Amino acid sequence: MMLKKIVPFFLWAGILTGAIAPRAQAHAAIPDSSMVIKKTTDFKVDGQGSAANWATAKAFDITVQKGPNQPAPGKQFPTKVKILYSEKGMYFLFDCTDKKLTATIMEDYGLLFKEDVVEVFLWPDTTVPIYLEYELSPLDYELPIIIANIKGRTEGWKAWHYTDRNRVQHATSAQGGQKKSMASVEGWKAEFFIPYALMSPMVTAAPKSGTKWRGNFYRIDYDEETAYYSWQKTGGSFHEFNKFGTLIFE
Repeated sequence: MMLKKIVPFFLWAGILTGAIAPRAQAHAAIPDSSMVIKKTTDFKVDGQGSAANWATAKAFDITVQKGPNQPAPGKQFPTKVKILYSEKGMYFLFDCTDKKLTATIMEDYGLLFKEDVVEVFLWPDTTVPIYLEYELSPLDYELPIIIANIKGRTEGWKAWHYTDRNRVQHATSAQGGQKKSMASVEGWKAEFFIPYALMSPMVTAAPKSGTKWRGNFYRIDYDEETAYYSWQKTGGSFHEFNKFGTLIFE
């Protein structure tokens, strides 16, 4: 849920990292939940979650919470997520029950959070308030950005040289209807692979067994009323990174 303008990240990431490292303790609150991420060999995503590799991953629910300036949570549909990791990156599978694909944006880097979307936030290095935000719409348009969050003020930075080396592999599918704008459906799935290379220099190598990251997982649904979903609950903003949970690599 990114509301700021998007600009190139590489211009000042190194300077920022050095400048804020002494404040690390202020950004390392103990999370109230954790999960273990199982390891896998690499496979191709198809938007259906049909790879046999997914059988080893345990699904977990993300549920509704209050959104920004929302007096009460919106209507909840079942939403399940699976995660795996390999030597090259991390795999995600969202299974979203839905009635309508509220999606009209037909471009990458659009304001996808203003329509139906799923989001992953990954914070590998908790010594600095910099993390990855990845969004994917039901129509398979993406928003991959690095977020600098300084004292609650956020800015999104586009990946520089977004090529096959660091590009996210992604695909979506619709269930019980067509994958098209405003279609009536029974649900939709989003499957994607985020390479570690996209998170450089926060991540310089594959996590080893026992490595811990922080992160959170979200969905926004715009049917009759807007519903904001999360794994770890926030006070409304998805960018409250001190409330992220802990990801433990098996």
